[in-house]
Amino acid sequence: LNDLKSRGVLDVYLFCTDGLCGMMQAIEAVFPKSRLQRCIVHQVRSSTRYVSYKDIKKVVADLKKIYSAVTLEEAEKNLQTFAEIWRKQYPSCVKSWEENWPVLSTFFEYPVEIRKIIYTTNI
Repeated sequence: LNDLKSRGVLDVYLFCTDGLCGMMQAIEAVFPKSRLQRCIVHQVRSSTRYVSYKDIKKVVADLKKIYSAVTLEEAEKNLQTFAEIWRKQYPSCVKSWEENWPVLSTFFEYPVEIRKIIYTTNI
C-alpha cells in the first residue's frame, strides 16, 4: 500500500479484500478515505467453517438471502432473521456476520451490475 502511495496514488475509492488479518487496518491507515468491501465468498467460507454438515445447506441458503437482497434494508432484515434462527446453534457464524457487517454491506451502495463485480475477490 505504501508502494502505491510512493508511486503517486493519492487515493483509492474502493478496496475489495479477503479477510486477511490486518489488511483492512492497513488500508485505513494508508488510504483513510477509501471504502472497504470484504469478499462475501471468503466471509461465507470462514464463517461456516464449523457449521455441521447436516446444516450447511440451510445455513448457506439463509446467508444467500442476506447478500443477494435488493436493498440494504432488506439485507439487514435478513441478517436479523438469520441471527434469530442460527445464533443459539452457531454463535460464531452469526457473530462474524454481525461484526463484519460494515465491510460486508458496502456493495449495497452500488447498482446490481457493479455488485456482481465487487462482492468477491475471486475472478
